[in-house]
Amino acid sequence: QVQLVESGGGLVQPGGSLRLSCAASGNIFRFNDMGWFRQAPGKEREFVAAITWSSLRTYYADSVKGRFTISKDNSKNTVYLQMNSLKPEDTAVYLCAVGRPVDYTNYGAYNSWGQGTQVTVSS
Repeated sequence: QVQLVESGGGLVQPGGSLRLSCAASGNIFRFNDMGWFRQAPGKEREFVAAITWSSLRTYYADSVKGRFTISKDNSKNTVYLQMNSLKPEDTAVYLCAVGRPVDYTNYGAYNSWGQGTQVTVSS
């Protein structure tokens, strides 16, 4: 029943910023945690950030810590990923996920996924 739709991706120069959105249906914010992952061509899916449904805890990959911020707006059933100081190595398809993971960094622990939005960082 859960539906996730990502948006906000695009082409940005190094050092620029993007804000990704993930609109979720149902009552996932009441029962589930949310995560952002990314996948570049030829690479495995990589954990980016996660947030508990209550927004009491957040988690970040070391590669994005200090540059990315995950947040939620429960009134809009939307989770955001603010990405600052973007680097070429951030180029990937970004996907949001919902579930009740024991390990927030494990993509296999999430139940539902969006289709993803492309982020390209290039001059």
